[in-house]
Amino acid sequence: MSGHHSSSEIAVRVRRLEERLIGAGLTSDDQLDAIIGRVSSGSPANGARAVARAWVDPAFRERLLADGNRGLEEIGLSMSSGPQPQRFTVVENTPTRHNVLVCTLCSCYPIALLGPSPSWYKSEAYRARVVREPRAVLAEFGLELPAHTEIVVHDTSAESRHMVLPMRPDGTDGLGEAELAALVTREGLIGTAVV
Repeated sequence: MSGHHSSSEIAVRVRRLEERLIGAGLTSDDQLDAIIGRVSSGSPANGARAVARAWVDPAFRERLLADGNRGLEEIGLSMSSGPQPQRFTVVENTPTRHNVLVCTLCSCYPIALLGPSPSWYKSEAYRARVVREPRAVLAEFGLELPAHTEIVVHDTSAESRHMVLPMRPDGTDGLGEAELAALVTREGLIGTAVV
């Protein structure tokens, strides 16, 4: 018997274990998210750093949107996790377009940039519903978008990962990169919240 499993097999097994623990009343999604956040605090700072740079440097923003992998390399980050780097795409939110991420098959997710994926991201309910009814799912997260805003769902995979470039918040013109990066949340980078 081989000890090798694909990352999607492992993700499915981990989520089943999480669901059993939750079902037995031993923990909750929120408690699991808090534990995971404590274990790897700071990793969403990588994605936040890229966003903050894009907000203050329009030329970098264009390069990041054109080629996410090369944009990351400019700030000392990488999506390499082996001999072949993952294709990394940054999708930009605008006043008329809102992007949200999902992995419909498992829980593929750019951990190096966004930190560990929240338990809801791995749930079958989120994975199935956000594709069919993204506006309703986002509303459940407390994100009510205007009716004219197009919502685009991006499906990640083992070979291709995405990150949302949120719109820069109003009233932040005088802030530097570090202050701007501190405003960016993991949920903003997934697209289930605005910054």
